[in-house]
Amino acid sequence: MTKSITDANAAAPPLTGVEARRAARNAGALAVARILSSGALFIWQILLARLLGEVQFGVYSTIGPLYTIAATVASFSIGIIVIREVARKPENAGKYLSVTLLLQTLFALLAYIGLNIAGLALGYSVELRGLAAVATISLFLDLIGSMAYDQLIAQEKMVGASVVEIAHVVIRIALALLLVSAGLGLLGVYIATLITGVGRLIALWWLMLRTGVRPVWPADWGIGVPLLLAAAPLALSSVINSAYTHLDRLVSTSVLTEQDTAHINAAFVIVMGVVEVLNTTVLVALFPLMARLFKPGAARAENAPFYFLVQKLAYFALLIGLPIALIATVFSANIAVPLFGENFRPTADVLRIMIWYAVFIMIANVFAQALTSENRQGRYVVVRAIGLVVKLALAIFLLPRIGVVGAALSSVITEAGVMLTLGWSVPLDWRSRLGQFARLVLVCAASMLAMLALGAILPVLGMIGGMLVYALGVLLAGALAGDDYDLLYRLLAAFPGGSRVLKYWKRDVTLTWE
Repeated sequence: MTKSITDANAAAPPLTGVEARRAARNAGALAVARILSSGALFIWQILLARLLGEVQFGVYSTIGPLYTIAATVASFSIGIIVIREVARKPENAGKYLSVTLLLQTLFALLAYIGLNIAGLALGYSVELRGLAAVATISLFLDLIGSMAYDQLIAQEKMVGASVVEIAHVVIRIALALLLVSAGLGLLGVYIATLITGVGRLIALWWLMLRTGVRPVWPADWGIGVPLLLAAAPLALSSVINSAYTHLDRLVSTSVLTEQDTAHINAAFVIVMGVVEVLNTTVLVALFPLMARLFKPGAARAENAPFYFLVQKLAYFALLIGLPIALIATVFSANIAVPLFGENFRPTADVLRIMIWYAVFIMIANVFAQALTSENRQGRYVVVRAIGLVVKLALAIFLLPRIGVVGAALSSVITEAGVMLTLGWSVPLDWRSRLGQFARLVLVCAASMLAMLALGAILPVLGMIGGMLVYALGVLLAGALAGDDYDLLYRLLAAFPGGSRVLKYWKRDVTLTWE
């Protein structure tokens, strides 16, 4: 009889010592880059909202989604396949680079044309469409720079790439602030984006060339055609995902007002900041490892370490996301108004609901990356396509009736369904975890009661007290199992400086990962 995934991994840790240390170092480098750059961008978004006001920030909040969708089309999700394949076969790095240069430049041109047509079709103002045309020139610069970034990630050269990303964000914000203050408004923001995009491109290519990777000409279409075929399902899924992620703001500007779009985007900035720092960082760092860990064509028992890691990442995403969601639910007004100003008070109502989108998407992202590692992108496409239809239907029904809150509600409902469906698609054993989930629900209930009680005295006290109750509850109520602690213990030992903590925290666990 086949062992369960949990049983199989009790005797077979999923990582070797070298891999664990490398993954920890990479995650650390990316974490620093993500935290610093995301933190800087978060502060910049708040400052920009105050500098521009509701209407202009609404315009900015519309151009951003247009650019994101165009960038998704232009990238065609080729980068993630390149990372997977170059991680497995580094000798083909130059061949993949030459093919991506040709393919993605062509896709960028098509996306740029399509974006401008979409702005006209949605009935946006001439000013908005003009600014969008200028802003999205950076599509070409960002894409070529990201080709080098993907090569560095595949080689697990995250430290240098992270330094470039941090410097790029800081310089871009500083230059944009200077130009906005000089009276150029949104145009100044986009000029700064173009200038610093050139700098990012040069720096990343310099780092990549130092590793010995160069385009190999003529382009090898024996690699290019399979690359397109492998990326196509992910590309379709990414476009669908990007469209329904940003659908609320695009429709809001067209159907409601630019002020409504500003309120939605303010909440979205907070939500995606949480996802970017706490979820995307870890998954990007671990993707090369996950790609190597999964054995195509092998029996499920042989891939038990892979599924063990997927299950743990999903559960840890839930553990991290829940307390943040609880705080934002209870104290949304205390978060939104001080950050964005009194005019953005409606943002609190959106944030109170939309924060749960962060919890669901962090877990869904783990399952999506697992399917990508298994080369089952087609299933992911189907799930996302259904999600787009559901969200569009909900948005059309809710927006005219309850306003911008309807956009948040449609996003949460849709992402919850996507998360559950993707989770069902990955062969994980959750039955042994039902007791943990039940205890976690009780911990959340106790934490929320603490937040409400202490928050009535002082909001900050409620936030801190609720977090403490949650942390203690997780530790004391058994929301973490023994193998959860074992995995955390091994990861901590692999992180720089972790040995100091292990002087005080002792577990009977072999730290060699062999």
